[in-house]
Amino acid sequence: MNAEGTSTAGATPATVTTIAGSDSGGGAGIQADLHAFAAHGVHGTSVVTALTAQNTRGVTKAEPAGTAMVAAQLDAVLADFDVRAVKTGMLADLDTLALVAEQARKGRLPNLVVDPVMVTTSGDSLFEGDPKQYLHAFADSPTVITPNVIEAQQLSGTVIRDLADARHAAETIARSGPRAVLVKGGHLGPRSTSDLLYVDGRAFTFAAEHVDTANTHGTGCTLAAAIAANLALGLDLVQAIDHAKRYLTRALKAAAGQRLGSGPGPVLHSVPVHSAPEFATDA
Repeated sequence: MNAEGTSTAGATPATVTTIAGSDSGGGAGIQADLHAFAAHGVHGTSVVTALTAQNTRGVTKAEPAGTAMVAAQLDAVLADFDVRAVKTGMLADLDTLALVAEQARKGRLPNLVVDPVMVTTSGDSLFEGDPKQYLHAFADSPTVITPNVIEAQQLSGTVIRDLADARHAAETIARSGPRAVLVKGGHLGPRSTSDLLYVDGRAFTFAAEHVDTANTHGTGCTLAAAIAANLALGLDLVQAIDHAKRYLTRALKAAAGQRLGSGPGPVLHSVPVHSAPEFATDA
């Protein structure tokens, strides 16, 4: 790894795995994760949990891949690659959730970043089950769980209006098992750019400049994938989130003037990755 947190040219890249659904529109899910991995100079491998028919306007159909296929893909990847970090996204149903969680408990999924994808910003459901099943399934295995405000409310049973509420929700979620909880604050308001990490009794906030853009499709997937990539490159959790947050901000700014599709478009994943810390503060 070089000073910017990316793989050095000519060296064998670190391998990261995404376990998530496919987005036919290319802006979220597996596609966004692989783009983010590539931007960080790591090798991306994938386990497809579901197929979705979607574009920038929403999801029109979703079908789980089935646990047998998910297990086969995961075994194929883990048998051949030295996976340094894993990111989960859409797990579709309780059977897939249970399968992935079991592999995590067995220690097969290092530096695990769990993005509890349950509902899209447009309101489309992507998980068939009780949201709190995530907490029971991943009670003690993730490095970090990364719910957005809507998901954090579902997981904690609390209302989140501001960062103080976000900390309370994160503490509540952490008491159920996950050591570290990152509540993504993009749903707190139209100009909210602060995320809150609660880990080992401490809270950190990550603030960034507001980017005036409608192109926000796949931002949660992209942030979680970038965190996993940075963990694979050897950064600690706070550093990994800080780097990922700055990367996402640049990707949002770079895509602000684009027009891909007629709805909220994707971020520009190919922006450069930089290193100087800017956003993390101990709360």
